[in-house]
Amino acid sequence: MKILIAGAWPYANGSLHIGRLAALLPGDVLARYHRLKGDEVVYVSGSDCYGTPVAFRAQQEGVQPGDISGRYHQAFTECFDRLGFSYDRYGRTDEECHRTFVGDFHRKLYESPYVLEKEEQEAWCPACGRFLPDRFVRGLCPDCGAEARGDQCDACGRVLDAQSLVEPVCSLCGGKAEFRGTKHLFIDLPALRQPLEDYLAAHPGWRRNAQAFTRRYLEEGLRERALTRDLDWGVPVPKEGYEDKRIYIWAENVVGYLSQSRQVCRERGISFEELWGDGARHYYIHGKDNIPFHTIILPALLLGHGGGWHLPDEIVSCEYLTLEGRKFSTSRGWAIWVDDLAARYHPDSIRYALLSGGPERRDADFSWEGFVHSHNADLVGVWGNFVNRNLQFVEKYLGGIVPAGTLEEEVAQAIADTYRQAGELIEKTRFREALTCLLDLARFGNRYFDAQKPWITRNADPAACAHTLYNCVQLIANLAVLLYPFLPFSSQQVLDRLNLSAAGWQPVSIAAGAAIAAGGVLFDRLPPETVTIERQRLGYEG
Repeated sequence: MKILIAGAWPYANGSLHIGRLAALLPGDVLARYHRLKGDEVVYVSGSDCYGTPVAFRAQQEGVQPGDISGRYHQAFTECFDRLGFSYDRYGRTDEECHRTFVGDFHRKLYESPYVLEKEEQEAWCPACGRFLPDRFVRGLCPDCGAEARGDQCDACGRVLDAQSLVEPVCSLCGGKAEFRGTKHLFIDLPALRQPLEDYLAAHPGWRRNAQAFTRRYLEEGLRERALTRDLDWGVPVPKEGYEDKRIYIWAENVVGYLSQSRQVCRERGISFEELWGDGARHYYIHGKDNIPFHTIILPALLLGHGGGWHLPDEIVSCEYLTLEGRKFSTSRGWAIWVDDLAARYHPDSIRYALLSGGPERRDADFSWEGFVHSHNADLVGVWGNFVNRNLQFVEKYLGGIVPAGTLEEEVAQAIADTYRQAGELIEKTRFREALTCLLDLARFGNRYFDAQKPWITRNADPAACAHTLYNCVQLIANLAVLLYPFLPFSSQQVLDRLNLSAAGWQPVSIAAGAAIAAGGVLFDRLPPETVTIERQRLGYEG
């Protein structure tokens, strides 16, 4: 099967924190799993280099927007590489392949009956003498009363426009904003309401937050939404008379899933049309603040374009992650930055903490106490312990050679059941449960080792000892394959020692007589004082 996995595009205007990372990690698990299954996977994402967040940061620093986006794109790429993200293409919205594709897509879109031209009132700052993009306007949310930007309220999640804000002001100078008329292109979302409602009804298996947010937007009533804006940083509008305007960021960044996947298809010599046809399966990976852009905006653009594009199948939308019981605040420095974390901790420790305890279906909290506990209890005490005690035993007492034995029925059944159960859970995007299932197999292995007491049978009954270690090595080999989508670094370390590759989602075996390469422990235990040290770095006061 052809599989598209589309990870949300982080804004290239600031460093990544672990809240963003937690929302994106499931995409890599899906990509690695489906490749093991033998599916043709195209896994794409990229840096969102246009729009007001980048322009705003450039304005603050007195540099060009491209300087900002280039800096953070490089930082993002390094972070994803360090953490084992296996993107087939991680691009950027300011590269030519994206700009060209988006221009062609919009040119065709503008020919549809779903695109209108009309004048709208747009925020204008008299003091700055310029139209203000929505993100450059701040005020109070008309729904919940919280402070909000002109494009979205982070407190209640509502998508806004600047004119709906109460007491709008310019984010650049703080002066009062007024509204003036300017001509723009709009997509007629109300005219697409029925196909969007049919689309939602056809996907009852979406996560609860995706269902609820999408239904709420439809019930509240869709409005025409601007496709263009008065800005000089972005993809040019491919229409005469709009030379001084740019395509609105929300109407071009989601099209990046198409532009990037087309590049992958061209490089591989595979059919882009088939990837975006009826026989494919598409996953979209993001936080819940991005739900409407993937369940309303992207489908509306695809439907309006009329190209017969495949609409999103799975909306993998996580909830919010807090930090030590408090909401992330990058302005106040209340955040853990991915580049800093990845430089100091094992990448699988980070992946495990965010996948096993992340905000998959409900809000979750990251604490340093929880991080250290999950590392020591599960990665060191369960997975690492099972590998280390067995492979060191084979190396020390059996010459580093897999001994003769017969795979016990109970062990074989446990392995087969785990492949089936974990695979079903991953495909249902229930990653926490899948990880629990896999660690349970490692716990089963540790119990089996303890019950068989090979340290006693080594002298009392060498054949029984060999039989025990043979079965344990089979468990280790299969665990390395099963955990590969989640913990690729430690899994690959084990696979290398066994001279094995993760080549399929099915039971593997290691023949008696095979040599096991020498190696060290998978994970070092983190000392308890780590919690205190890291909380002090964060400025945590309890």
